[in-house]
Amino acid sequence: MRIDQQGLRRRVEEFLAARDPATSDPQEFLRARYDAGLAWVSFPEGHGGLALPRAWQHDVDRVFDEAGAPDNKRNVNVIGLGMAAPTILAFGTEEQKRRYLRPLWTGEEIWCQLFSEPGAGSDLANVATRAVRDGDAWVVNGQKVWTSSAHNARFAILLARTDIDAPKHAGLSYFLCDMADPGVEVRPLRQITGEAEFNEVFLTDVRIADSARLGAVGQGWAVATATLNNERVAIGGKAAEREAGMIGAVARTWRERPELRTPDLHDRLLRLWVDAEVARVTGVRAGQKLAQGQPGAEAAALKLSFARIAQQLSGLELELLGHEGLRYSDWTLVRPDKVDLTGRDAGFRYLRAKGNSIEGGTSEILRNILAERVLGLPPEPRADKDIPWKELAK
Repeated sequence: MRIDQQGLRRRVEEFLAARDPATSDPQEFLRARYDAGLAWVSFPEGHGGLALPRAWQHDVDRVFDEAGAPDNKRNVNVIGLGMAAPTILAFGTEEQKRRYLRPLWTGEEIWCQLFSEPGAGSDLANVATRAVRDGDAWVVNGQKVWTSSAHNARFAILLARTDIDAPKHAGLSYFLCDMADPGVEVRPLRQITGEAEFNEVFLTDVRIADSARLGAVGQGWAVATATLNNERVAIGGKAAEREAGMIGAVARTWRERPELRTPDLHDRLLRLWVDAEVARVTGVRAGQKLAQGQPGAEAAALKLSFARIAQQLSGLELELLGHEGLRYSDWTLVRPDKVDLTGRDAGFRYLRAKGNSIEGGTSEILRNILAERVLGLPPEPRADKDIPWKELAK
C-alpha cells in the first residue's frame, strides 16, 4: 500500500523511537536509515528510498535534523549526492546501484567529478582523455582539471574517449573511477581566494574494469548530460529558506551597518533581494519537476541566475563597505573539505563568487542552452559536429 505524507512521518518517528541518535553509532544509524528507505525517499525501495515524491524529502530531513541525527556529510559530498547518485540510479546496473549508492549516501565514500580538461571545458565533448579496451578492463590516460574535492574523494565519475573515429559527441563513454587506484595523481590548484578547493588530476595507465562502466560504450555524452543537469540543479536550485546564501550575508551587513547606507545602494539591494527570492521560489518549483524525472534545460536557467545574483550581491557588499571591503583575513593555502560560498569576510565572498559563472557550466554556454532548447532560436553553427574526433584540430 502506498504511503502518504502522514504515514511517512509516522515511519520516521518510529525509526527515531527505536534508535536514539544521541546514543547510536553515527555510521550504523545512517546505514539503518538508508536500509529503511529514509535516505532518498524518492529513490526506489532497496536503494535508500520508498518511491515517494521528492518534495517530501525536505520534511524528512528536517525531522531527522531536529532530532539530532548524524549528518551524512552532505556539505562535503555534494558531487556524490547531487550528481553521481542520480546518474548511477538512472543508468547503473542493479549491481552498481547496490555497490555504490549506500556508502555514497552514508558519507563513507566521497565522490568527485572527472569531466573538464585543459582543452575541454565549455566544449566538454572535446574530451581527450583516452580509455582503451584491454580484455575486461579499460586503460585510461589523460588529464582532468577543476576537480573539486578530488583530494578527499574515494571515487569519481569519469568521462573518457573510447572511439577516436566517431564524431566527438558519439565517441565518449562514462566510467566510475576508484581514486585509490595506481596511476591516479591529484595536485592542488590554488584559487584567487588562496584556497585549493579543487585540483588537477593526472591519469596514467589507470585500469578500470568494464563492470565500472556506466551506460553503454559510446553513450557517455547522454549520461554526462544527465549528470550536468543534476549539477546545475544542485548548484542553483537547492530548496532554501528566505535570505539563505549570499543575499543573507549582504542583508546582514546592511542591517548591522546603517551608517554605510546610501539611497542608490538601497535601491540596488532591494532589486537583488527580489531577484534572489524569485530564484529561490523557482528553485522550489524546479525541485518539484525534478521529482517527476530528470531535470531539463530549466536547470541551466537556475544556475545562470544564481551566478549573476551572487556576483552582483558580493560586488554591492564591497561598495557598501568601502575601504573596509579591501581587507582580506587570510590568504594561506588551505584545502577545504567543502565549498564555502558565503563564509569568512566580504572580500572572500567577492572573490569566490567569480567562480560561480564558470563552475557547473559557464554562463555563456548556459545562455546557448536556453536559447536553443527553451526559446527555440536557431542553433550556433557547429562545423565539427559530424567530423571524426581524430580529424579535429587540436
